[in-house]
Amino acid sequence: MKIIVVGCGKVGAALTAQLSREGHDIAVIDVNAGVLTDISNNYDVMGLIGNGASHAVQMEAGIESADLLIAATDSDELNLLCCLIAKKAGGCNTIARVRNPVYNGEIDFIKEELGLSLTVNPEYAAATEAARVLRFPSAVQIETFAKGKVEIVKVRVPEDSVLNGCPLAQIHKRTGTDVLVCTVERGDHVEIPHGAFVLQTGDVISIVASRQNTRDFVSRIGLKSRRVRDCMIIGGGTIAFYLAQQLLETGIRVKIIEQDRDRCEELAELLPKATIINADAANQGILMEEGIRECESFVTLTGMDEENLFLSMFAQNCSKAKVITKVDRLDFDEIIKRLDLGTLLHPKNITADNILRYVRALQNSIGSNVETLYKISDNRVEAVEFLIQKDSPVVGIPLSELKVKDDVLVACISRGGRIIIPNGSSSIHVGDSVIVVTSHLGFGDIRDILK
Repeated sequence: MKIIVVGCGKVGAALTAQLSREGHDIAVIDVNAGVLTDISNNYDVMGLIGNGASHAVQMEAGIESADLLIAATDSDELNLLCCLIAKKAGGCNTIARVRNPVYNGEIDFIKEELGLSLTVNPEYAAATEAARVLRFPSAVQIETFAKGKVEIVKVRVPEDSVLNGCPLAQIHKRTGTDVLVCTVERGDHVEIPHGAFVLQTGDVISIVASRQNTRDFVSRIGLKSRRVRDCMIIGGGTIAFYLAQQLLETGIRVKIIEQDRDRCEELAELLPKATIINADAANQGILMEEGIRECESFVTLTGMDEENLFLSMFAQNCSKAKVITKVDRLDFDEIIKRLDLGTLLHPKNITADNILRYVRALQNSIGSNVETLYKISDNRVEAVEFLIQKDSPVVGIPLSELKVKDDVLVACISRGGRIIIPNGSSSIHVGDSVIVVTSHLGFGDIRDILK
């Protein structure tokens, strides 16, 4: 596909990297020549210096033959204008990043009136992911499929758990729950395991199950399954606002510590049920005074990765809180993961994944559609949900007879609201939502699972 990306900041760069790796024809527009030089040197893309809302610049980038334009600059209004011009000039599909909370309540109206294919809000998406984890704090990561009926939940096998020394084939017998382990992370190694694989304490496993079965499973292996009762948020930016809003709606108490007095006053007006503290959270005395030792969850959302990391390490050292750490830069990602700072939140990756899912759906064939896409196990494995349509080559054949590629697992089938953890005799029907977990990156159609 021919794709034009306007804006090469954190989100634009992450998106360009992923789309380029998948073999798309990419043109990138930005006003910063240095940024364009960097990304052009690293990836096979065409860089254009200029204003992405300029009709002449879009024409030079090839808007007339483009399949998709993605506007990801720092300005919502500029993004919307880029998409409007692209729609008029080329008639292509358009995606706009829209971040301002003012627009969040009317995003459906904006999308319809401007003919946008998709809008993405990195801050809202990051807040939603954090809120999901805080409602289930034993999880390292939670992703949902089949309109929320199915979850992929990543947890660490605790000490003295029934899972220690347990072959995967015996999980149902030991826990009495219907779940499927789709990935196992042990040290630096990630595996899509078979039934004879034996789990150990400390393994990080991703399981696929219905929401209720997930909670039963987590409880029976010795982890907490109830949501947190309170949350201390460091930093009062847009993500903090969205997160506090979602937590308060579910009855979770929220305390936000923010250094800027004017922002504190704004938040106090926007979030009357939250406790807003005007203070520097880098001061350990402030954190102690505000109850860090007793809080059940601690989320660092400042604009500095270093501060977020240090504060999270302090919280883990002095409390039993569930810790979530926002990290924008990925340069030292491998080192950060070794610090074991609970759940890491990468807003730009969440946004890039959302857009990548749409791109996959746009380019695929008639056999199926990509409904949902998540990257798990440090982006080394993808979980893809396909909606099965007629003429698909996988329909009606028992899974044991399908010639499926290595490192591909048909993890779950959702059929008419019923969740099926499949076995060899299960078959796929037209209309099913099928979740596939694979280390092959880039599947856009269900037929891609076949040899």
